[in-house]
Amino acid sequence: MVMTDLLKPEEIKKALDAFSAATFDPKKFFEMVGMKAMSAENVKKVFQVLDVDGSGFIEEEELKFVLKGFSKDGRDLTDAETKAFLTAADKDGDGKIGIDEFEALVHE
Repeated sequence: MVMTDLLKPEEIKKALDAFSAATFDPKKFFEMVGMKAMSAENVKKVFQVLDVDGSGFIEEEELKFVLKGFSKDGRDLTDAETKAFLTAADKDGDGKIGIDEFEALVHE
């Protein structure tokens, strides 16, 4: 499965363009690509695309490249953006984002 099976390419491009120079805001980004309006089940499908190593978690190393999961043209997150994203989503403090934590952040 690829991201464009779940989200509209034009919405992905618009959101990536919006954060090409601006500080990345995951909640705003997810809303811009249409994820906030998606069912929990479909948000979890997006998570599975982003979970590159298939571990069931998005670890800090994967998080840095999360925008590339939406499009090969996505930029890398800065270290500060990566840490802020992890802090916002990692509710149990284990240093990684689980599928339920991801879904909760999208629908927050």
